[in-house]
Amino acid sequence: MTRSSPRPASAPQNAVQDTGGGGNAMALLVIASCQLMVVLDITIVNIALPHIQRSLDFSTTSLSWVVNAYTLTFGGLLLLGGRTGDILGRRRVFVVGVLLFALASLLGGFAQNSGQLLAARALQGVGGAIASPTALALISTTFREGPERNRAFGVFAAVSAGGGAIGLLAGGVLVEWLNWRWVLFVNVPIGLLIALAAPRWIGKSERHPGHFDVTGALTSTVGMVLLVYGFIRAAQDGWRDPLTLASFAAAVLVLAGFVLVERRSRQPITPLHMFADRNRAGTYGIMLCLAAAMFGMFFFLTLFVQDVLDFSPLRAGLAFLPVSAVIAIGAGLASRFLPVYGPKPFMAGGGVLAAAGLGWLTLTDVHSTYAGSVLGPMLVFSLGMGMEFVSLTLMALSDVPVRESGAASGLLNATQQVGGSLGLSILVTVFGTVSGNEAEKQVPLFLRQATPAERLRFQRTGELPPPWADEVLTSGVSAAFVMAAIFAVLAALIAVVAIQVRPSDLRRLQGG
Repeated sequence: MTRSSPRPASAPQNAVQDTGGGGNAMALLVIASCQLMVVLDITIVNIALPHIQRSLDFSTTSLSWVVNAYTLTFGGLLLLGGRTGDILGRRRVFVVGVLLFALASLLGGFAQNSGQLLAARALQGVGGAIASPTALALISTTFREGPERNRAFGVFAAVSAGGGAIGLLAGGVLVEWLNWRWVLFVNVPIGLLIALAAPRWIGKSERHPGHFDVTGALTSTVGMVLLVYGFIRAAQDGWRDPLTLASFAAAVLVLAGFVLVERRSRQPITPLHMFADRNRAGTYGIMLCLAAAMFGMFFFLTLFVQDVLDFSPLRAGLAFLPVSAVIAIGAGLASRFLPVYGPKPFMAGGGVLAAAGLGWLTLTDVHSTYAGSVLGPMLVFSLGMGMEFVSLTLMALSDVPVRESGAASGLLNATQQVGGSLGLSILVTVFGTVSGNEAEKQVPLFLRQATPAERLRFQRTGELPPPWADEVLTSGVSAAFVMAAIFAVLAALIAVVAIQVRPSDLRRLQGG
C-alpha cells in the first residue's frame, strides 16, 4: 500500500482532531444524524407507495422506480462522493451533501407529477452519495483508534442497520397522521440543523491533493445502473427478454471498462489495491450478501404484515420497531468485545444468526401471526445484523490511510446499496416465479366458489381476492426468504474462509 511522504508543515496523515469528550459526543451526534437521515429514506417511502401511486398516477410497474431512482444514484455515486471528500475536505463536502439532500427532499414533497418526483428522488440519491461516505470517513479523523473509535463505529453501524426499521415506523406515522408528502418534507428541517451544527462540532479536515476520476465515476455509475436495471427488468419481463439480456451484456462491458480505467488511473476513484487485502475483500463480499438479505427482509415483511396480516401503515411501522432496539444491542455487544475476540467471530456468528432468522421466516403461511411467526425470527435476524455491521465497518477501514478513508467508506456503502438493489431484484424474481405458479393453482379454486360479481371483478382486474390472494403472496414471500437465507449463509462462509485476524489488528482495536 503506497503512502504519501509526510509534509513538515502539515498534520500527520492519520492525525485525529480531538475536541474533548463533549465535543466528540456532539460530533458523533451530527454524523449519526446525517447517516440516519440518508439510510431511513430508503424505507420511509415504502409505507407511502400506495398513496403516492394514487396521488401521482403511477402504474404498478413504474412505482418501483420511486425507490430505485434513489438507490441507483445513491449506490452508483457513492465512490465519487467518498473521493470528493478526500480532495475537497470532508467537512465542506459533508455540509454540501446534506444541503443537497434537503433541497431534493423539498422538491420531491412539492412534486405534481411522476417525472418531478423521480427527478427529485434521483437528486436525493446524489446528495446521499456525497454525505454518507464522508460521514463515515469523518469518524476516522475525529475519534482515536481503539475503544473510542470502536464505540463510535458501533453507534454508526447501529444507525446504518436500524435506519430501515426506523424509516418504516416514521413513514407509517407520517402517512397516517399527515400525508405521503411529509415522508420527504421531514428531511428538510433535519438537514438544515445538521448543516448548521457541522461547522460548530466537526473539525475542519485536511485536504489531499488529487484530481477527480470522472471516467471512473461515469463507468462505475452506468455499469451499476445497467446491472440493477437488468435484474429489475428480469423480475418484470423474464430472463429471456431481449432488453434484459442487452442490459446485462452492456453492464458487463461497462464494468470491465471501469476496471481497466481504474488500473491505469494515477488517482483512481476506487484504489484497486484495497482488494489486495484479504480481509477487506472478504468484508466487501460479506456486505454484498448481507445487504441483499436485509433489503429483502424489510421489503417482503412489509408486504406480508400489511396485505396478509392486514396491518395499517402505522401498525406496520410499529411492528418493525423492535428491529432497531435489537440491532443496537447487537452492535453494542460487538463493539464491547471486539478488542478481546476480534471481528471474525462476530462476522461469522452474525451471518449464522441472520440465516437462522430468515430460515425461520420461511415457515410463514396465511395462518401465521405477528407474535407467533414474525417477531421471533425478526429479532434473531436483527441481533446478527447488529453484530455484523460493527465488525464490517471496522474491518473495511482498518489500516487505511486517512487520504483514502473516503474512498474506502464509499466503497463499503456502495457495496451495501448495490448488494441490496441486486439482491432485492433477485428475490423479487424468485417471488414472482413462485407466486405465479401458486396463482395457477388458486384461480380454479376461486372460480369454483366465486359469486358472479366476484368473477366479473376478477375478469376486469385480474387480481384474486382474499383468501386466495393471501395464499399466492405467502407462497412467494416464503420462497424469497429461502433465497435470502442462502445469501446470509454465503456471508457466514466468506467470514469463516476469508477473514484472518492478525495480532496487529487486535492491538489497533485495543488502542495500541
